Amino acid sequence: MSQKERISDDMKAAMRARDTARLGTIRLLLAAIKQREVDEQIALDDAQVTQVVEKLIKQRRDAIEQYRNAGREDLAEREEAEQAVLAAYMPAQLDAAEVAAQVSAAVAETGASGPQDMGRVMALLKPRLAGKADMSAVSAQVKAALAGQ
Repeated sequence: MSQKERISDDMKAAMRARDTARLGTIRLLLAAIKQREVDEQIALDDAQVTQVVEKLIKQRRDAIEQYRNAGREDLAEREEAEQAVLAAYMPAQLDAAEVAAQVSAAVAETGASGPQDMGRVMALLKPRLAGKADMSAVSAQVKAALAGQ
């Protein structure tokens, strides 16, 4: 079953269960997927759907931070609930040790010797870890690994 089919099935289940919060988030996700398909005139595969989900999760994370800074805990909680629904459509996340191993392997593979080589290392890691790890955390680990050399 493709990612889009799974999301559609979940939408139908949320409709039957009358779970309005979950239904609204799933509809938002399907609208974002459809928008990207129309804009680019393609049918998205599972990897591209994961990119859309990742983008929406990042938007929720940013909104939560802004709402908390503004003292709007009610809105932050709503965004957290949406983020939890969206997170169900992400692949299993790698733990810190697995990410560190990937970073070390990429540094060795590219022969990186300092911070100026960060772009090469990240270019190698991005396709390997996309959707499986928070890329900002990966970037921080790469920066730390290259600074220690």
